This record gives sequence, structure tokens and C-alpha cells, in this order.
Amino acid sequence: MTWMSVPAPEDLAKALDGVGYLADDGLATAAFLSLRMHRPLFCEGEPGTGKTSLATSLAQALGVPLIRLQCHEGIDATQALYDWDFPRQLLHLRALEAASHGELDADAAEQSLYTERFLLARPLLRALREAPCVLLVDEIDRADDEFEAFLLEVLSENAVTLPEIGEVRAEVAPLVILTSNRTREVHDALKRRCLYHWLEHPDLAREVQILKRRLPGISDRLAAQVANAVRRLRAAELLKPPGVAETIDWAEALLALGRTELDAEAAAITLGAVLKYREDADRVRVDLDALLAG
Repeated sequence: MTWMSVPAPEDLAKALDGVGYLADDGLATAAFLSLRMHRPLFCEGEPGTGKTSLATSLAQALGVPLIRLQCHEGIDATQALYDWDFPRQLLHLRALEAASHGELDADAAEQSLYTERFLLARPLLRALREAPCVLLVDEIDRADDEFEAFLLEVLSENAVTLPEIGEVRAEVAPLVILTSNRTREVHDALKRRCLYHWLEHPDLAREVQILKRRLPGISDRLAAQVANAVRRLRAAELLKPPGVAETIDWAEALLALGRTELDAEAAAITLGAVLKYREDADRVRVDLDALLAG
């Protein structure tokens, strides 16, 4: 499937299915509209609901590069857009000085330092240059207001002006996926620029499907047992409820141990695959029968 040959949401869902990502109708439609309307897709949801995996799977399904911008506290335009290779510039300047025998033209030397040769393209600049591609702006809620404003400007124009180089404009708008775990509210101005989709944890049937797709050797019984147990863990008051990735890890751990069912013994020795805080594991171990009931 090529970049613009997706006729309908169900075709995109089928393409995603082909690379191991099971998207429901709502998510497939949102991703399809983002592609067709050239609008970023803003995905919010609890950790582990498949937001980041959506971007990687879209890149695989569409046969285009994935470019990832991981947001963090204090990220700025330089880290996201471009920088200069200062060590190489310094070596170049020294070489010019040596070759000129003390008669270096300062203006010409300065101009030679700020060329493509020494430009370090960061994710946003790469996406504008390499589109068609999928640009994943991961965990935008970790960035600050100033970075949001900068990002909004770039996404609105699909272009940026570098003082030393000039304008860089994408010939084709990249497919932009922004994710947020909602650790803080993202400003309305950025959300208005995007299509929006809230990702829930999959229902029981879909999670069983995911396990069977990702782990072809798993039995129906074990897949159902693991998916049921994870649903109970998500309903408990844990510090970090498990996501789909932990569900897969747990099932894979059981298979690696040669287990064919999830009983209390198997659960006790593999909880580290699904729970990542000691307090959560201790709480669950107190009543494993309740976790495995039904």
C-alpha cells in the first residue's frame, strides 16, 4: 500500500492488521482522515493503549520512514529542528587557516561554515525534507508551552525558515501523530490544529486477538486467561496499571517457561513481566486467586 492509495478506513485497518496492529473502526477512521485531510492526529490515552505503536505501524503499513521526536521537559527548537556540527566546523576553520597561510578571508570562511555540509537535521527538519513519512511527536504533554507554540507554527505551515539556509518546505505534508499521556493539558490552539482520538484499552475480545496475532503459538485458553487477568489488574488501584505491551510480555513469559495455563504458581513467578512496581506486585500476590477467578 502506497502513501495515497488508501481508499477507505477499512482498507487502512486491513493494512495495519497486516503489520500486527489491530485498530478498531474509530481509530482506523481517525488515522484515515488524518492522512486524507493532511491534518495531524492527536492521540490521548492511558500509557500502554497503543498510541506510539500506531505511528510505527502506520509507517510500516504505508511503506514510509518513521521519524520520531521524543518530547521531554526543557526540549527546545534546536533539539527538535536543527543544529550545527561545531566540532567539524572548527576543524574546517583550522584547515582554512592552514591553507591560507595567514591570509584567511573572514567573511568567506564564515559563509562556508553554515552550509548543508555542517547541518545536523533534527526530527522536525528531517520530516519536512523526507516526507512522505510518519512524524511521531511522542509525549507532547512533557514539553512546555513555548515548545507547543513553536510546534504549532511548524505544523501549520509544513515549512520553516532557517536563517543560514532559507526556507525548507515539505513537498508532501508528513503524516503527524502526536501522543499524550495527559500528564498535563495541551493547549487548545494545538488541539484545534489536529484531529483528535482518545485511545482506550482494548476490550477482552480484541486483546485476545492481539495476543494471538503477536504470539502465534499461544492457545485460546491461555490468551483468554492472560487477557482476563490483565483486565482485573487494570481495575485495581495500582500505581501503574498494565498496558497492552505488558499483556504481550506476560503471555510471552509464560510461553517461554512452557506454561499452558495461567495458574497461581505461574502468575506468582511471572508478575515481573506485567507489573513494574514492587508495591503493585506485593498487593496482587496477597490474593492471586481473585486475580485468576473465572
